[in-house]
Amino acid sequence: MALSEQPRQRLLDAAVEHALAHGISDLSLRELAAAIGTSHRMLIYHFGSKEGLLVEVVRAVEAAQRELFADLAADDATPGDAARAYWRQVAAPAMWPQERLFFELYSQALQGRPGTAELLDGVVDAWIDPIAEYSIGHGASPEAARTDARLGVAVIRGLLLDLLATGDREGVEAAFERYLALVQPRRARHRDPAPSGGRRGRP
Repeated sequence: MALSEQPRQRLLDAAVEHALAHGISDLSLRELAAAIGTSHRMLIYHFGSKEGLLVEVVRAVEAAQRELFADLAADDATPGDAARAYWRQVAAPAMWPQERLFFELYSQALQGRPGTAELLDGVVDAWIDPIAEYSIGHGASPEAARTDARLGVAVIRGLLLDLLATGDREGVEAAFERYLALVQPRRARHRDPAPSGGRRGRP
């Protein structure tokens, strides 16, 4: 990391830590600065605005979640067990402040609120390649892997939003298991060798 980036990274790390522990969306920039031991002028210098800082916090947490997925994918667990392990991490109550912040900023970015548009860069696409690569390694075709990756991102985020809105963990967990039950046979079909005569069943 370049020396010029170190203060910015330290501030971002502190903001992420505070966000995960306490949430930050309700704080003013001055309050947030005081909470992480800096001044609001330094935050403006490095991030431009409160919205700019919050976007970077969300993107940092998203990057950490992709690292978590990569670690789980590297284990010998089945895809279903890896998906459950990942879900347990991101759906834990400790992550709810960050999930709320994600959806709040996502909505603002879609509405074009100044300072939030950068959140949309890679908010879906950054997940597609690693998930698709994992699926290909477990027998999916490249085309199906990318489609399933996009579906998986949508399902996870949709169920997280459901969980935050309703608090119905039992219902959300049942829906997640239903999703896994539906997608696993699809993956199994992609692994099956072609029957004699070279014809394959419909996907």
